[in-house]
Amino acid sequence: MQEAKNTARALVRLGYDGRVHKTFRGHMAKERFEHEVRVLRYLEKQGCKFVPKVVETDPEKLHMVTTNCGSRVDHLTEDRLRQLFAELEQYGVRHEDPYTRNVTYSPHLGRFCLIDFEFATILDQPELGPPPPEPDPDERGPRGW
Repeated sequence: MQEAKNTARALVRLGYDGRVHKTFRGHMAKERFEHEVRVLRYLEKQGCKFVPKVVETDPEKLHMVTTNCGSRVDHLTEDRLRQLFAELEQYGVRHEDPYTRNVTYSPHLGRFCLIDFEFATILDQPELGPPPPEPDPDERGPRGW
């Protein structure tokens, strides 16, 4: 496997089969794991095609495997970024970390996709909101990878 991210909060690896393996660690790891799985499953039920799909989870190891949504994007205009995250809200989820670091491009889908939902909000279930953010000096920006 190829390492894509290794911080105090998460280890993300890309498998040779193309799947993404994410292990949560650090502050509130269990809550962040459970929340991201919940949000991704919600989006799948809503028919959202431009986010990863959960393939398997291991709650004891705080590990999940998802489909791959393409390669990270280095630059997008602010307008295009706003459009992408607004499109997500049409599926009932606010990302809460709307930065380029959470955007990928999938040549297979021919479009931009969104990743990293551990701080997202399901709009019709605010009581199941994201865990509170914590400062992490290893991260690029307030919450992303």
